[in-house]
Amino acid sequence: MAPGVRAGLGTDSLNPDRFFDSDPAIRSVARALYEETRALPIVSPHGHVDARILAENAPFPEPTSLIVQPDHYILRLLYANGVQLDALLNGDPRHVWQVFAEHYYLFRGTPTGAWLDHELHEVFGVRERLSADTAARVYDAIRERLQSPEFRPRALFERFNIEVLATTDAASDMLEHHCAIRESGWKGRVIPTFRPDALFRIASRGWAGALDALGRADGEPVRDYLGFVRALADRRAYFKSLGATATDHAVLEPYTGALEGEEAERLFHQACQGEVTPADERRFTAHLLMEMARLSLEDGLTMQIHPGSLRDHNRLVSERFGPDRGGDIPVATEFTRNLRPLLNAYGNDPRLTLVVFTLDESTYSRELAPLAGHYPAMRLGPPWWFFDSMEGMRRFREQTTETAGIYKTAGFNDDTRAFCSIPARHDLARRIDANSLAGLVARHVIDENDARPMARALAYDLAKQTYHL
Repeated sequence: MAPGVRAGLGTDSLNPDRFFDSDPAIRSVARALYEETRALPIVSPHGHVDARILAENAPFPEPTSLIVQPDHYILRLLYANGVQLDALLNGDPRHVWQVFAEHYYLFRGTPTGAWLDHELHEVFGVRERLSADTAARVYDAIRERLQSPEFRPRALFERFNIEVLATTDAASDMLEHHCAIRESGWKGRVIPTFRPDALFRIASRGWAGALDALGRADGEPVRDYLGFVRALADRRAYFKSLGATATDHAVLEPYTGALEGEEAERLFHQACQGEVTPADERRFTAHLLMEMARLSLEDGLTMQIHPGSLRDHNRLVSERFGPDRGGDIPVATEFTRNLRPLLNAYGNDPRLTLVVFTLDESTYSRELAPLAGHYPAMRLGPPWWFFDSMEGMRRFREQTTETAGIYKTAGFNDDTRAFCSIPARHDLARRIDANSLAGLVARHVIDENDARPMARALAYDLAKQTYHL
């Protein structure tokens, strides 16, 4: 631990006015708006919780595998401060928790710290600061609670007041856990999301395996480009039959453009021979994004694009520990020219819902808000990854609302693998949005009667509308 640093954050008590403005005029309105939204059901239209958890409904074994190890927000900051990932991911759970507690001070001032404080206090009833001295007691208290029926996954789902939870699934996934949830008779709504990213990356070493998996899932080998698109359409239909309302596409850049003539077939054939370049992959991905928009017009699935993340930047970490360990780094992203082919082809049709995210905040007011403020099909995804934060959400509202309004945004996504952090993430977003609207009320841009339905829309209605829920 750093010399002179007290390890704990404020989990012994949570200030009811946390994250609200210090100006009493703003704070009082923010408090009133938040009171109207805090108990609304949680709509989680984009996230990464493993459906197996809710299908099996087995007790969570202990706190480390539930809170620390699945959360790359936690892992990345610990690793950045010298804690070895091998020790975090493969060590004795009690020892890992001790290390986590000793470094808990690192999360001060971060959204991760805010989420953790809420999770420990509100979900697990922890009433003392997590520190090196309290780590063992807190670990034992949480572990004991996890053995009770009230802390089984489905009981927590209901306690969290989750109305719907969307997972993110590969195109070839058979969705057996979603099927099991449906067949169990439990009423919780857990739906898949179609994510075919591995099939777009024709220059990657894993593409041939992904293509084989697609053929097995679809019931016959994929031999040509037309068969490839047909298989993707079939899988979309299968996902939709199990409740899916959206697709998701993680790309380095939102480059779109239709290939001419037989070019798509030629590139597909070359990919099957292992004879494509990254430039070929870029063009093929641009074409497939156009195809996904076309298919969304046919089947009604909301289309999400998450561009601008250079995945697994740290090769040593990704090669040793796999993806999703906190090594994704943002890159500058251009939208106006890159999205123009797709928006010109499909963006004027209000039947399409296209949700665009960014990790480049400089594009909020320059490109994204003007695009969403013009094209009927386009909506702005909420602040994502590094900007799903107190200041990140504030900057997003400040830079997009004047041009696009709030009703061309998609509400809130928690986008998490950490199941027990879901209510904390939604609570923080509702507080920040209430505070943002309260600032507009205090400056007489809107009045409180305007702000109330706007707060509800941001907390609940917009996510349901955007994702057809």
